Amino acid sequence: MTWRPKAAMVLAAGLGERMRPLTDAVPKPLIRLKGTALMDRVLDRLAEAGIERAVVNVHYLAGALENHLKGRTRPKIVISDERGVLLDTGGGVVRALPKLGKEPFLIHNSDSIWIDGVGSNLERLFRAWDGGTMDSLMLLATASNNIGYDGQGDFDMAADGKLTRRGERRIAPFVFTGVSIAHPRLFDGAPSGRFSLNTLWDRAIESGRLYGIRLDGLWMHVGTPEALQEAESHLEGQHAI
Repeated sequence: MTWRPKAAMVLAAGLGERMRPLTDAVPKPLIRLKGTALMDRVLDRLAEAGIERAVVNVHYLAGALENHLKGRTRPKIVISDERGVLLDTGGGVVRALPKLGKEPFLIHNSDSIWIDGVGSNLERLFRAWDGGTMDSLMLLATASNNIGYDGQGDFDMAADGKLTRRGERRIAPFVFTGVSIAHPRLFDGAPSGRFSLNTLWDRAIESGRLYGIRLDGLWMHVGTPEALQEAESHLEGQHAI
């Protein structure tokens, strides 16, 4: 039977500045893509994958997000309140660790959407996880085939899945989708307060414990109004969650 995490951290506390003016009155996770809030698309995917509990961090327009989530039962929603201070991705997960438990868990950005290819990418991620050799396992898209991403890539990936950072003035073939599995030991000795998960991923690279698998399908980074419109156009006549 395939291992699967019981809990997921859904990162939803950001200000959504690149999505303005749409986020002037609505938190980014509640922006709708073809009539469904981005947050609901993520949570529906987690429920389908058998994840029991989703810890959602809130900061910007936190009340609206909390009200929206009140009716959810699958997965069970647990709020991690960051109203007082925005902690960035790493600090946000550290604050939520007591709610996530002692086992490896999924981390999922609230704006990461994709169309699966053959089978479920989350199931592929779960099957590939090896807690003995990995501190983190990332779901990666190809930098040349996606919607909403216009950067130079994030990582190079070896044949065994081990990751290294894109070199200076280079283009890397893979981009992080915002979805990963993390072992709690990734956060041992983590900084206090506000910091990025990149700090811990760099440490995992140094110890040879950051790995990735390639997403099968089409990844959509819905981070700007233009990317939202492009994703809407692409989904016409298609099924995606």
